[in-house]
Amino acid sequence: MSEINHQIVNKKQIIKAVIFALLLSVIILVSAVLPAEYGIDPIGTGKLFGFSKLHIPENQQETTSQKTFPLIKMEKAGSGPEVKRPVEADNPAPEKQYVEREDTVEVIVPAGKGIEYKIYMLKYGKMKYEWKTNDGTVYFDFHGEVKQAKEVNDVYFESYTMAYSNNMVGTFYAPYEGKHGWFFRNNENKDITVTIKLKGQYSI
Repeated sequence: MSEINHQIVNKKQIIKAVIFALLLSVIILVSAVLPAEYGIDPIGTGKLFGFSKLHIPENQQETTSQKTFPLIKMEKAGSGPEVKRPVEADNPAPEKQYVEREDTVEVIVPAGKGIEYKIYMLKYGKMKYEWKTNDGTVYFDFHGEVKQAKEVNDVYFESYTMAYSNNMVGTFYAPYEGKHGWFFRNNENKDITVTIKLKGQYSI
């Protein structure tokens, strides 16, 4: 008789364990899996515990995986070895910088073409900048040219940043007097507008 009672107790425990496991799996599914994998958050736990941040929409996944760009080699940064660095790059900084100003400009980069936008800065002048495209990604070369006493055919320049992007923000400290700015290249089949915000010691 005791053996039969013992078997009945085990069955009840198994049933309880199965029910508990099912309930636990449903809770995990609703509170963690759905927000993280599918972006569905019916009870708000995904936002509360940060699981929703793990979800990437399918259209964004496709865009990320399909966007590939040519590699940019170090050799493309700045002038080639045959162009010597001008002695004017080592001139002392002026005692007085340009008065600080703030500007917003729009640069239209035609489809399949490139265009430059530059400002003039004195040595050790400071600037903050921000630019973004209205739609699409551009190749850019943020670089500077030294002001030289005599005009030359092969202009010396240094590249500060080269990449593919639709947005960039930063601060800049001019290493020498001259023109500093961006070359934008649009490899898409439609025009792209780049909006540039500037604030600092420069002249347009």
